[in-house]
This record gives sequence, C-alpha cells and structure tokens, in this order.
Amino acid sequence: MTTSLHVGLIGVGLMGHGIATSLLRADHRLSFLDHPGNQPSDDLIDKGASALTSAREVAETADLVILCVTGTPQVESVLFDEGGVLEGLKPGQIVVDCSTAIPSSTQAIDARVREAGGRFVDAAMTRTPKEAAEGRLNLIVGADQALFDELKPLFGAFAEHITHGGPVGAGHTLKLLHNFVSLGFTAVLAEASAASRRAGIDDAVLLEVLGNGGGGGVVLERLRPFLTDADPSGFRFSLSNSLKDVGYYQSMSEDLGASRQLSQAITRLYQDIVDAGHGERLVPELVSLLGESQSEQP
Repeated sequence: MTTSLHVGLIGVGLMGHGIATSLLRADHRLSFLDHPGNQPSDDLIDKGASALTSAREVAETADLVILCVTGTPQVESVLFDEGGVLEGLKPGQIVVDCSTAIPSSTQAIDARVREAGGRFVDAAMTRTPKEAAEGRLNLIVGADQALFDELKPLFGAFAEHITHGGPVGAGHTLKLLHNFVSLGFTAVLAEASAASRRAGIDDAVLLEVLGNGGGGGVVLERLRPFLTDADPSGFRFSLSNSLKDVGYYQSMSEDLGASRQLSQAITRLYQDIVDAGHGERLVPELVSLLGESQSEQP
C-alpha cells in the first residue's frame, strides 16, 4: 500500500474525529461525509479535508473507505441505502468497518461487498477519543492475512496496537468480548462504589483498597476522576452505547450457544438506567445513578 492515500471517512463522531485528525497528521488526504451527527469539523477542513454530501461520493473520491458509525444498522445504511457506498464502489476498493457490530451481520455485509467487487475488513477499535486523536487506538482486525498486511501501514497512522484477530468477523467478535468484559467490570465497580458511599466509606479509601487489590486496572482508572472530582471525562462513552454493546454481545453469545447468565444481568442493569432517561449520560455517572436508584428503593 502506498505511503499516502486518499481516505474516505464516514462517521466523524468522537472517535471518527480523532481518526481523521491522525490520518491528516500522517499526510493522508481525507474526504468525509458531511452529517449532522459529526463533531465540529472546521479544523479538519482547515487542514485540507473535504466534506461531501453522500456516501456514494465518498467512495467515488477515495482510495478506500473507513466506516466509524454506531453499529450494524448504521453500517448497513451507509453501505446499501440509495446514495450509499456500494453505488460508488470501485473494483477492488477496500471498505474498513471500525464500528461495533454483530459478527453474523458482518459476515453477511462482507459477502455483499465482495459481490459488488469490493473488499471488506472489520477493524474494531478500543480505547477512547483521546487516544484516537493521538493516533494510539487499539485495532482488532478481521481479514485474510494478505489484506491485513496491506492495510497495516495505514492502520499505524491512527492505532498503536494492531491485532490480527482472524478472518472477517473476528475483529467484531473480539471487540464484543472486550466490551462485555470492560462494561461488565464497570457495572461491578459502579455498583460497589454506590454501595460504598451508602456505607459512608470515603471514595479515596475505596480507590486505595481496590487499586491495591483485585479491583485495580484500566476500568478503575477510568472511573477514578469521577470518584475523586465528579469528572466523567475519563470514560467518554454513553450509557446508551453501553447498552447497545452489551446487547450485541447477548446476540452474539446466543448465536454461539454460549452461556449468558452474567450478560443478562449486566444488560438488564444498563437497560434499566437507559429506560429511566439517562442514556446520554457518560459511563462513570453510573456510580451516582445507581446511588440514586438505591436511595429510592423502599
């Protein structure tokens, strides 16, 4: 793959904006879909990016297309709807799906892209918008080895750790496994923190005990700013997106015939919080929301 590419990006949200920034910093050219859900993009245009009005135009203009949208329905829409990517797809063009999606749907999407003459890769992301802007995401890639090797230099523009998970679908499978563990740990730590506050334990003491023992790790550090300073920015991920991801994990595990006992309880917790109208709150706020729900119990 050549050093500099013209990348088409669909989805300039919190993560997509960081990817766009990193691609431009690495001297790639960039076109993106102008969409109301984007983050402010004047800074990208100032650096040479161009905004286009349809996914078809993005595909027609770019060497390859990166999707950074919410999930399976949005991926299917930008690819297959009227004016979508497939209408502008060039022979052999690569579509890289960085969303979080259900693996069975990923494999079906791969088949449709290949039928249209393109090539498809799932490259699921972990980490946060901060690392996206720094070019330090983790990527988990589903692709054959040759295509993975072809894309790895491009991925290096916005990712620090790049793992080849296996064939198409493996990236999204591993992402759902990862997010179930991460959001499951979050639910456990948030519920424990709410109970700790109810017991009158100082947050700093709880953090010290957990950090020095079995509760230490990345998730605790993402929650730490909220517990110390009521700052939720350490984990900039909404509770509605959390519910989506654990729901996707439920669907995947059902497809696999795997045990779902814990995931059912965790999904129910997130579902209850979202149903109560808190879907747009950030994940660390689960601590205080669970504390409120506890205080309301008879």
